[in-house]
Amino acid sequence: MSRVERLQNTFDGLKIDAMLVSSDANLQYLTGLAGMAGDGYLLVLAHEAYLITDARYQTAFADRYDAAHLVITRDYLGTVCELIEKTSTGVMGFEDEIPYAAYSYLDEYLVSDLVPLPEVVDDLRVTKSPDEIAKLRASAQLADAGFEYVTSIVRPGMREIDVSNLLDAFMRTHGASGPSFTTIVLGGARAALPHGTASTAALTAGQLVTLDFGYFLNGYTSDMTRTFALGTPDEKLTVAYQAVQAAQEAVVTQVKAGVSTGKLDAVGRDLLTAAGYGEAFNHGMGHGIGLDIHEGPLISMNTTSKLVANSVVTVEPGVYFPELGGMRIEDDVLVTSTGHERLTKATRNLLVL
Repeated sequence: MSRVERLQNTFDGLKIDAMLVSSDANLQYLTGLAGMAGDGYLLVLAHEAYLITDARYQTAFADRYDAAHLVITRDYLGTVCELIEKTSTGVMGFEDEIPYAAYSYLDEYLVSDLVPLPEVVDDLRVTKSPDEIAKLRASAQLADAGFEYVTSIVRPGMREIDVSNLLDAFMRTHGASGPSFTTIVLGGARAALPHGTASTAALTAGQLVTLDFGYFLNGYTSDMTRTFALGTPDEKLTVAYQAVQAAQEAVVTQVKAGVSTGKLDAVGRDLLTAAGYGEAFNHGMGHGIGLDIHEGPLISMNTTSKLVANSVVTVEPGVYFPELGGMRIEDDVLVTSTGHERLTKATRNLLVL
């Protein structure tokens, strides 16, 4: 069954007759081409689909869509309205992230009813095909190599941005198309910023350094975090690192299909809280990855979804002390029906370089 057919099979349950797809990753998932967001729409009806785009994409899609279903135009939304009227379509779902101007146009000119439906295609993307899993495994292997490279060249005196740029060059040289988010390289007190980005600050001896990065390889991203030391770190940080490592191991051990994401978060969070670090862990335990750096499911407090087989999730507990430093350990984990496979395999022991 094709991906479009899987989407069409959801229509009855959603009580819609069509779905308008506009987000970048979902367009890529259904059409096979990345970077189309803003350059058209995929209009999926019950038994057919129309790709509405402009002449820049005509050659790329000529062998994937026949002339009737590849609509080359600059009037994307006008064409959507024309096709809905022509096919007598009753109810059209749309991704609720579309710009307000686009929604306003559809609301004014579309003859069918409009229904905002977040995460319809996103939910389909959670379960990966064997080909997708192979690509995610290869992306994770490249991440391992990237971490090994960084730890072989990093030295006190290098700036955070220098490390980031060198990693970027290494990953691109070895096949990556680019980062899926701005690489995080944070030394010393700056490592207390969970989402800080590499700066011109120099790394110094005795610091913990957090490295969090993800790169696209064949369209699919990794997402790995490691924390290492440049010389002997503060004892408080060393003890906290051991707690984070134990919490991460405990969570990964519990990963398998059917496990509640909220309960999975609690496994690690409860351990860190018992160790005295509850308030120092201030983000979720993980999330899915694939064509996007953040996909479903979200693994966090109060979430109620369950892990499904053949999905890939991150597990990333961390502890942060303002004005002192912080640490995080993150792995990409394949969920299986009976357990899991850790895709990123670089050591999680605290390296002292």
